[in-house]
Amino acid sequence: MNRETQSNRGDELRKALCYTKKNGYDLLQPGEEEAMESYCQGYKSFLDGGKTERECADRTVAMAEAAGFRPYQRGMALKPGDKIYQVNRGKAVMLAVIGRQGLDQGVNIGAAHIDAPRLDLKQNPLYEADELAFLKTHYYGGIRKYQWVAIPLELHGVVVLTDGTVVRVSIGDGEGDPIFTIDDLLPHLGSEQSKKPLGEAIPGENLNILVGSRPIGEDEGSDRVKLTALELLNRKYGIVEEDFVSAELSAVPAFPAKDVGFDRSLIGAYGQDDRVCGYAVLAAILQLENPKRTAVCMLADKEEIGSEGVTGMQSAAFDTFMNDLCAGQGVDLRVCYEHSFCLSTDVTAAYDPNFADVFEKRNSALVNYGIGICKYTGSRGKSGASDASAEVVARVRRCLNQAGVVWQTAELGKVDAGGGGTVAMYMAKRNIDTLDAGVPVLSMHAPFETVGKLDCYMTFKAMKAIYEAAI
Repeated sequence: MNRETQSNRGDELRKALCYTKKNGYDLLQPGEEEAMESYCQGYKSFLDGGKTERECADRTVAMAEAAGFRPYQRGMALKPGDKIYQVNRGKAVMLAVIGRQGLDQGVNIGAAHIDAPRLDLKQNPLYEADELAFLKTHYYGGIRKYQWVAIPLELHGVVVLTDGTVVRVSIGDGEGDPIFTIDDLLPHLGSEQSKKPLGEAIPGENLNILVGSRPIGEDEGSDRVKLTALELLNRKYGIVEEDFVSAELSAVPAFPAKDVGFDRSLIGAYGQDDRVCGYAVLAAILQLENPKRTAVCMLADKEEIGSEGVTGMQSAAFDTFMNDLCAGQGVDLRVCYEHSFCLSTDVTAAYDPNFADVFEKRNSALVNYGIGICKYTGSRGKSGASDASAEVVARVRRCLNQAGVVWQTAELGKVDAGGGGTVAMYMAKRNIDTLDAGVPVLSMHAPFETVGKLDCYMTFKAMKAIYEAAI
């Protein structure tokens, strides 16, 4: 065998036997780039309109109703092709498109979360110090505190009065609105601060939001700047200081979603973990018509703090919704679950060459290489992971390959570098076959996260394929 023949045989063997990740831009089909750009425009609009889980839920309902979905009520008669949704306490949303098969054959589920790391106001937040007014905060989810100082912030949420009236608050994203910020120490006086470890340089109790400096006129009493702030809030929203006790107000970055890079191939925005996947599973089910298996979209709250509470994935709300659907067909919920599949769509870490030492590149997700398939998440010894079976992974591979989805394998980082979790383990506890998959993210949990447009689109395309398949 001559050298040229050997070389050709080697090339053939590599093509037939080796697994090589490929950049998604080399695999796009005709017309897909235009579809990707259109999809991402809608996604950016969703991000700008949903800075909190409540706002995301509201936006979801508006989109669902425009697509023909109607509110579900217990006992409602349903037939194949019917589109329904249910909102859990204004913070989580469940949607379904009824399939031609019975629920005893299971359902295909896309699950994501719509909460994101942020700064929540404490229940007694407003105070004055040296004629400056501040709001005390308690951070929500895993943040790096130094990233939240000296950036523009908006205030979003609700205040519920004692008579039950819900007052919606949104300051900072409207035309002519003021914004807020958290002070940082000037470098000229920061020598001692600079000696501290990164995680200790900004204590949590120092994340106090600057909200004013003008004293109320003529008055000679105390807290004149605080009083000005209260008067302005009362004038616009009709609230008094005690109403903060029954409020859910959050400070979020005042950054609109923007294209990033000379080539506009990336999206930068706040809250992409996990609204980038939440939008994908939502957009996919909104396009679904008359599927073989019933398709369910679960947009959950509280994932960033362990999926706790009545709106988190650990609550019985999802089970109640599914049980009601099953009851309408005389199906045992357990039978439905044991034949179901869930794609737990949550973001994964994108390999960053600037911080290569915490990644194992061979098994890391790369930007523009498609949706990242994560057999397991968790930390170190797979703690907190559902660890999908080989059979489940194979079914998903087949489904995505048949649909022309660009995908890659992914893990969060080196084995001993840390880790993280998703809602997958809570779906798996329900006896539902579950696999993690999602968009690779740069600067995850930062006030401004970055993702590739191609990966966003492929996650939508993957979820649409899952919904349409009898996986």
